[in-house]
Amino acid sequence: MTEPGIIHLCDCITGMNRLPAGSVDVIVTSPPYNIGKPYTTYDDTVPRNGYLLWMEDVARASARVLSDAGSFYLNVGGSLKDPWIPMDVAMQFRRNGFVLQNMIHWIKSIALPKADMGRFYTSGIPENGVAVGHYKPINSLRFHNDCHEFIFHFTKTGEVPIDRLATGVPYQDKSNVKRWVKKKQDLRDRGNTWFIPYETIREERPHPAVFPVRLPEMCIQDHGVDRCGLVMDPFMGIGSTAVAAVRLGIPFIGFEIDEGYKKIAEERIAAELSARSL
Repeated sequence: MTEPGIIHLCDCITGMNRLPAGSVDVIVTSPPYNIGKPYTTYDDTVPRNGYLLWMEDVARASARVLSDAGSFYLNVGGSLKDPWIPMDVAMQFRRNGFVLQNMIHWIKSIALPKADMGRFYTSGIPENGVAVGHYKPINSLRFHNDCHEFIFHFTKTGEVPIDRLATGVPYQDKSNVKRWVKKKQDLRDRGNTWFIPYETIREERPHPAVFPVRLPEMCIQDHGVDRCGLVMDPFMGIGSTAVAAVRLGIPFIGFEIDEGYKKIAEERIAAELSARSL
């Protein structure tokens, strides 16, 4: 069970209970949200109390395997009718020893009026601005479109150092490099809003709730690649976290209960390894 580079076909709590305590440096995962997604094996419509008790079990098992200086990046979204799901799930982790060190907002779609973009990057921009990212129309008189999800960055102490510039962005106003940056480096912290659009998939999605590889890749980089010896995803799905770990040259381990998803994940990992060897 401890050999890296394997997705185990088993329940994640069973799998984590077989791992040595403190053996994982970074956990990146997105559990089912209990909003009725059509998974092929898992029932995403269990009673709310039972779902939260399960999340508590996941939190407890995760706390045991995560190293004291490790990071847990938990991606959770809700629904327009039930926006409390992410907060309710996060509370289960808080009750089981995790400290919320950073609350990151995964922005899937954003509209940028030209007037709000400043004087630096407006050349060629239409007068009404731009709208970028994945926009899923809804038919509602009550709700706004849901264009973001949470990434809760949990640690055991709240004092784990992160690599803030690993996912940094250039300064818009270059005069700030001289004024604010000791190393005179044209790179600043991205902050806690991460715009990560979905990857374009022309064929039918093989999984109803897959996140883009860029998301776990940025989470691992945020923790610090040089301090990461093993990445784990308890809900591996079709392998986005594993592919991200392969791209960064870091060993991974994961668990998945659906044999079909596991097969797709292994195919994606093999393709990534093949691409890296070219």
